Amino acid sequence: MADSNVVLSVAGLSKYYAKVKALEDITLDIRRGEVLALCGENGAGKSTFIKMLTGAEVPSKGTITFKGVTYHSLDPAKSMELGIAAVYQEFSLIPYLSIAENIFYGREIKFKSGILNLKEMYRRAQALFDDMGMQIDVRKRVCDIGVAYQQLVEILKAVSRNPEFIILDEPTAPLTVKETEIFYNIVRRLKERQTTILFISHRLEEVFALCDRVAVFMDGHFVTVKEIGELTMKSLISHMVGRDISGDYPAPTKTSSEVVLEVKHLTNEKVHDVNFVLHKGEILGFGGLVGAGRTETMRAIFGADPVHEGEILFHGQKYKPSTPRHALRVGIGLIPEDRKAQGVILGLVIRENVVFSSLPRYLRGGFIIDSRKEHNAVSAYIKELSIKTPSMEQLVKNLSGGNQQKVVLARILSTECDILIFDEPTRGIDVGAKQEIYNLMCKLADAGKSIIMISSEMAELIGMSQRLYVMSEGKITAELQKPEFSQELILEKASIGRAHNQPHVAVSASA
Repeated sequence: MADSNVVLSVAGLSKYYAKVKALEDITLDIRRGEVLALCGENGAGKSTFIKMLTGAEVPSKGTITFKGVTYHSLDPAKSMELGIAAVYQEFSLIPYLSIAENIFYGREIKFKSGILNLKEMYRRAQALFDDMGMQIDVRKRVCDIGVAYQQLVEILKAVSRNPEFIILDEPTAPLTVKETEIFYNIVRRLKERQTTILFISHRLEEVFALCDRVAVFMDGHFVTVKEIGELTMKSLISHMVGRDISGDYPAPTKTSSEVVLEVKHLTNEKVHDVNFVLHKGEILGFGGLVGAGRTETMRAIFGADPVHEGEILFHGQKYKPSTPRHALRVGIGLIPEDRKAQGVILGLVIRENVVFSSLPRYLRGGFIIDSRKEHNAVSAYIKELSIKTPSMEQLVKNLSGGNQQKVVLARILSTECDILIFDEPTRGIDVGAKQEIYNLMCKLADAGKSIIMISSEMAELIGMSQRLYVMSEGKITAELQKPEFSQELILEKASIGRAHNQPHVAVSASA
């Protein structure tokens, strides 16, 4: 007899793509009203698993049982009809519609005449947001609210369908401290309603704060499921990666006083009178709040945004950035925050992405690609960065987020730049991949490369930076040396010049 407390179970669930086993023989019971975390490194099979639950992918074998009825596969319409909802990492909102119109998109409230009843849609949407503790005017257009609030709208769009089972895939990745608290409140309200939540997050402190149990996948296989009280942070990480992760931040072994980049009075529409220096072999951090100007400063140095005033010296010579191509040619590379939109070309294979920015290096006679040289170089980067792929001919869109990030790194490393700017280098990737990126940054610094790192993870910013600048309102408000680093001091300096009612802090105290 089936356990009446189990709302969804899978048995022998597997998914194969040609010769690649994305998921194999998963058997798992999920209880009614629980928050179950699904943890694992990038490429563990988490995304494939949830796509089969929502009907976005058809299992190669195995069954899904929901509320006592067994299915060999689901389609999106059937999944939704059953009461299964999902919030994916990619937004599905329509920017120029209001929040309320997005909430009811596809199931609009209408008068008998067929005309939209906007007043009723606004009323119901506002009641939902108020009930969940989110104070916002639902008549606002989605494009007029920040990314963090867009994520919360996406979540409440799913909640508005009153699902019995909701999947949240990295829901807090774009959230700041204030919005994360709102999200916690939403989860608590859903638990009170006995809604079952499957929660996927690389922020393990959230797993311990919100979840009742944790299921772990590794390399497409089920590893374990544990009550949250049976786990520590260290033991969970060990289950996820199959090895011990120290949790300590590595540090470069070499130091230099040689200045490789000096920025004087840099000014444009977003930043004002920015001054800083970067030394050879240094990992230099940039902290601040949302909209502080960190990304905009680096985009200006990289030639992606204009420079209206000021001077930049690169190895003591005047450097006037004109385009990203020019910056790469000079020796300045940027690994962008939004890897999917700006870092990789999803429709190309790994090999094409890696050599994209350094193609002239692989030309023979100026016209013909030296295939052997290209193959050897790409193979070396795949090995060095531990990119998990069956082949360099794998489409980048089929890689996990962490492996996509490594492809971006490989592309920039192939240009052999002296200065590497990492903008949120570990956002949305797992603890094992984070450690690999930290080690790589130190290895690059020891090889004489200079690193600038923008990070909204406070522990990462403090742990990896040898020195850091804090920005607020487009200006640098502090330069801090390693012994001075503390979360309180950084937040204090990051709040200078901002109104006290602007709580959009872009930091998290994750380990």
